[in-house]
Amino acid sequence: MYLRPEEVLSPRSHDVEVIEVILDPGEGEMSVARILWDGEERVAVRWNGRNDQPLGNPSSRGHATWTVLGDYLAEGVERMAREAAHQSPNGLVAEYREMASDSEREREAEEWSEGLIADGDTPR
Repeated sequence: MYLRPEEVLSPRSHDVEVIEVILDPGEGEMSVARILWDGEERVAVRWNGRNDQPLGNPSSRGHATWTVLGDYLAEGVERMAREAAHQSPNGLVAEYREMASDSEREREAEEWSEGLIADGDTPR
């Protein structure tokens, strides 16, 4: 099993926070994310781990780390990662399709949203 990209918060010598995982195609594949790197929003990449190398690449001192891209690469890599995520069978669009095809889940979501409308109609 690989360490999910949103769990990678190293190198510890920098203040790292994952803002958005743009692309996570799974075990042994390259992930792309927007991260806060010492308070600055950056695009970063890393290879997800797999059974024989669970930390993926890069890693340092037993911790999975990110490679922060230079500005000259970041825009293009982010654009291509978003396109790949959109086409991915694990991407958000595929998840929406799956969710919409689940009639029971769709009915529950409709009931929930109708309940919110009713809550808003209650006089104060």
